[in-house]
Amino acid sequence: MAQSPDNAPTPQTVIRSYLIIAGIYNLSASIIWGVNTLFLLEAGLNIAEVFIANAAFTVGMVLFEIPTGVLADTAGRRASFLLSVVVLSATTLGYLAVSETGGNLLAFIIVSIFMGLGFTFYSGAVEAWLVDALAHTGYDGELDHVFARGSMVTGAAMLVGSVGGGIIGTADLAFPFMVRAGLLILAFVVAYFTMFDLGYEPRALKLSRIPKEMRDVASASITYGWKLPNVRLLMFAGLIQGGFMMWAFYAWQPYFLELFGDPDAVYIAGIVTALLSVSTIIGNIIVERLTQFTGKRTTIMIASILIFCAGMIGVGLVDNFYVAVALFLLAMGTMGISGPVRQSYMHHVIPSQQRATVISVDSMFTSTGGIVGQVGLGQLAQSGNIATGYVVGGVTTLFCIPVLFMLRRLGSDADVITHKASHQGANAAQGLPAVTHVDCRATHEVPQVEIGD
Repeated sequence: MAQSPDNAPTPQTVIRSYLIIAGIYNLSASIIWGVNTLFLLEAGLNIAEVFIANAAFTVGMVLFEIPTGVLADTAGRRASFLLSVVVLSATTLGYLAVSETGGNLLAFIIVSIFMGLGFTFYSGAVEAWLVDALAHTGYDGELDHVFARGSMVTGAAMLVGSVGGGIIGTADLAFPFMVRAGLLILAFVVAYFTMFDLGYEPRALKLSRIPKEMRDVASASITYGWKLPNVRLLMFAGLIQGGFMMWAFYAWQPYFLELFGDPDAVYIAGIVTALLSVSTIIGNIIVERLTQFTGKRTTIMIASILIFCAGMIGVGLVDNFYVAVALFLLAMGTMGISGPVRQSYMHHVIPSQQRATVISVDSMFTSTGGIVGQVGLGQLAQSGNIATGYVVGGVTTLFCIPVLFMLRRLGSDADVITHKASHQGANAAQGLPAVTHVDCRATHEVPQVEIGD
């Protein structure tokens, strides 16, 4: 197992490594974001089948979340991330192989499930490593700002990747997938030499201990997640929004090209995806401004959801390409605001030793919503139209509002932005027992889901 480098790590070196790794990874992912749905349609799937294949990816994340968590908890965050990029690179090439052999739906489902496996190895490995490494090196700032900077870097990477993917895809929709596989290999090389487990001690995994390890994960999930009202409410909100968010990101590609009037204008998909990156970066910039004078994190989350829902409903109601794109960018930009704030709330509530276990379960809630939403809205789009899906999804997501108001009424210290809450979380104050196992991964902003599986 690789150890930390000879030079003593500092918060600055940890943050720099985090930004580089996250940037390369998201560059590789974003190469296909603007063309993924178009690629599957060209491979022979209809719009409903596209979302069945996408839902299979999400099923894979749910199925493998805990088993891979056991491995990640023992082998370490670094090993988990390295396994992730290897599996994701192989399954990306698998997508190409399935397309070349006829684009069978069952084959796409199988590859998508294993792609979900790859993502569960990644699911929060870098983020969990960051949080504990910062604590290990004595970082005393707010996590909101670090996550916002990370989102700005990944947003810039997405900008480059999405534009490049759209341009490359104009020649052949398969080319972005080839580039993505290569970039994932580059991410492996960079992480191998720059990412070291700090503040966490990996341990050997024995096959005989796997059942007990999984039981410990389930027990920790209940004790430090489900039984805590504020964490439970955040999970419910993620479940609701995740059900629409994953579908919404995939569905716009054919829908906007239809509104544009040229279904073959793949470069338009690249441009829109790039603009999505810009809108997210703007949202990240706004976060740092809002946290300077906004007293509560729930205020930001509630306002973001309201704007998100209004924008998405508008996308389905208008029939003008430029207006629809503007509304979509507005809605998606709110994710750049609420994502870092939600992450910070979670990390302030959860004890350090149970942090990743609980957030992995949070990811499972979001993914479960995504499975139902993608299949249901996909069928709605097939029998009706995509525009109706945006209206229905936007209205359904409004149910997050009463959930977030219930969260606000709890009066948790984690809701107060200016409060220097201990990263040991509220659980410690309640005297809850520690557990011996923790799934070392923490995930995601919505949709950290890997958009574009």
